[in-house]
Amino acid sequence: MSRWKELPAELHPHVHQLIVRLRRLKDHSQLSTRQLAAKTGYSTRSWQRYLNGRSLPPREAVEAMARIGGDDPTRLLVLHEIAAERWAEGRVVTTGAPESAPATPVPTPTEQQPYGRYPHVLVAAGAVALVLSVSVALLLAVRLADARTELADERARTVGTTPAIVSESMVPVIYTCRPEQRDGGWYAGLSRTADTILAYTHMGPEVAEAQCLLRRAGISPGEIDGVFGPQTQRAVELIQKRDGLVMDGVIGPHTWKALREAAPK
Repeated sequence: MSRWKELPAELHPHVHQLIVRLRRLKDHSQLSTRQLAAKTGYSTRSWQRYLNGRSLPPREAVEAMARIGGDDPTRLLVLHEIAAERWAEGRVVTTGAPESAPATPVPTPTEQQPYGRYPHVLVAAGAVALVLSVSVALLLAVRLADARTELADERARTVGTTPAIVSESMVPVIYTCRPEQRDGGWYAGLSRTADTILAYTHMGPEVAEAQCLLRRAGISPGEIDGVFGPQTQRAVELIQKRDGLVMDGVIGPHTWKALREAAPK
C-alpha cells in the first residue's frame, strides 16, 4: 500500500474525489509508478503530478487506470468529466488585509484636509495594486511552467518511447503480413520488437505486427490496419487467456513472446 502525500487543500472536492479513486486503483494494481508508466504510456513524472493533485490527468490516462485497476471506466470517466469542469474554473486565491493595519483617521467637519494628503493616498493605492499584480503574475508563471513541463513530457513520451495515438486526422493504412520464422520465433516483416508496450488507441507498424501474429495464431484482430482498437484488444486478451497470462489487453514482453512462439491454429 502506497503512503500518499496529503492532497492540496485548495482542490475542488470533485477533483479530490477523482484523485483518491485513482490512488486506490494504483494501490489495487500493486504497480510502481514506473510500471504504471510502462502499462499506460504516460511518463512516471506525469503520473506523479496526476496522483499528487498538481495536474489533472487526461481522459485516456483515467481510462487506462480504470482498465488496469479493474474498475468500471464509464463511471470513472463521468467523474473525470465533472472534475475537469471544476479544474477549468481554477483554484481559489484569497487575499486579506492585515489585521494590524491602522485605520485612516476621519477628519472633523472643521478640520481642513492638507493639500499634500491626496498624493499619499494615490501612492498607497498604487502600491496595493502593484502587489496584487505581482501576485497574479507569479501564479500565472507557476501554472505556465507546470503546463510547459507536462507538454514536454507528453511530447517525449509520444515521440521517443511509445507508438502514436489514434487521432481523427490520421489516414488509415492497410499493412501486408509476410510471416516467416527466424531464430525460433515468428515475424511478419513489420517490426522485430520484443518489448514495446502497446495498448488501446496506439497505432503504427508495431501494432500491425501484433495483428499479423494474432491472425497467424488463429485469433482475428480485424483489419491489419495498425490501429489498436476494441477488436484487437479482445484478440490480445484471448491469446493471453490461452497462454495463462494476465488478461489486461496490453501487449508487453510476455505477450510478445507468446505471439512470436504461438503455433498456428
